Amino acid sequence: MNRTDAIPTSGNDGVSAVEDANSAMNLLLVGNDSRASATEEELAELNTEANDGINTDTMILVHVPANGSAASFVSFPRDSYVEIPGHGSDKLNAAYAYGMSDAPDGATDAERQAMGAQLLIQTLSQLTGLSIDHYAEVDLLGFFNLSSVIGGVEVNLCSAVQDSFSGVDLPAGVQTISGEQALSFVRQRHGLPRGDFDRIIRQQTFIAGMIRKMLSENVLYDLGKQRELVEAAAQSLTIDQTLDLLDLASQMQAVTAGSIDFQTVPYVGDSTDDAGRYILQLQDEDSLHAFFASLSAEPETPASAEPTAAPATVEPSEVSVSVFNGSGIAGEAATAASQLEAAGFTVAATGNADSTEYTATEIRYAAGDEALATTLAASIPGATTAQVDDVESGVVQLVLGSDFNGVGAALSTPETTAAAPVEGEDPRTAADTACIN
Repeated sequence: MNRTDAIPTSGNDGVSAVEDANSAMNLLLVGNDSRASATEEELAELNTEANDGINTDTMILVHVPANGSAASFVSFPRDSYVEIPGHGSDKLNAAYAYGMSDAPDGATDAERQAMGAQLLIQTLSQLTGLSIDHYAEVDLLGFFNLSSVIGGVEVNLCSAVQDSFSGVDLPAGVQTISGEQALSFVRQRHGLPRGDFDRIIRQQTFIAGMIRKMLSENVLYDLGKQRELVEAAAQSLTIDQTLDLLDLASQMQAVTAGSIDFQTVPYVGDSTDDAGRYILQLQDEDSLHAFFASLSAEPETPASAEPTAAPATVEPSEVSVSVFNGSGIAGEAATAASQLEAAGFTVAATGNADSTEYTATEIRYAAGDEALATTLAASIPGATTAQVDDVESGVVQLVLGSDFNGVGAALSTPETTAAAPVEGEDPRTAADTACIN
């Protein structure tokens, strides 16, 4: 992997040098406009020209909770008017360039780019009130390669688009795009009703489509495709010194498209600065801090009045389980039964629950079978347990809800509603395939 010293030692308090696996994290995802690594032929294919400068017009803060079953993506428009430490107020996309210009004489390109990333992180940490743990950056050629390797992403356009600046030329409707047209799709802002805001929605939609594609069986279970993706990522991404992508992938193995949401930082309207330039005015600092605190809040664990001893457990082989399918997915009971047997449990029976509309997975047991239920619950993190009078003694019932993701995987977390922006887009999820501009 390409690494950069992106995480600053000051202005981003609370970040440890080494992160614990499976802890909550905030990652800054940056798209830069650099084309320095592209050949003349690749520039022609990308419908662009050589450009050694770096513009960070795409900046997205990603929050992943500790259990990895969800993620929140918040985009920052490039014209957001913010306080840049040491440089006064300016547009957000100037922070990276300011950081590069602060580098001492004789600094290498890598050192200048690291200083650019550090100042951008300090700016956003101050703006959001969050500590940013990790950093990932992709340039135009890298994005082109990633979108090509994955085999394209499905998008849905409300109407046909054509733009000479970006090179986009796409019909209306659902279609799969990759390579040059994918790059043009996420770069276009000329000719769109809301300019940069519609470009942000394009970028979020494309990321959502990539997530759906990677979670699909034809990628998730294709070892050859996985190898291609790993190799393309290694060549395309620049990440900070401590980010471990394998740990992150392991942490998020239970994620679903419906538990990943996208929105734009809350703002109050547009204006002009003292130089007459267009700027976007964000909410005040206290409101932004409250918004991001709500977005990154971990679920509260009720405090116990008194310490209690750890519940007793038994060996899985001593637990007999009846599996009932209430998830609404045909065949889910049989699948769960096979996974339980592979984990050492005994399956007594399978069948359908009294309803196919269980949203939460439940474990039911008879009085005296607490240890059996606790043992099963350890293999289905998040499942609720309840003592029920009509459950046969010695047999634990597992009722599968729509949140069930398999034995050994955390349940899907219910969607939560964060503080709504004053203006901007309603939150979308990665499962949303409605048409966009």
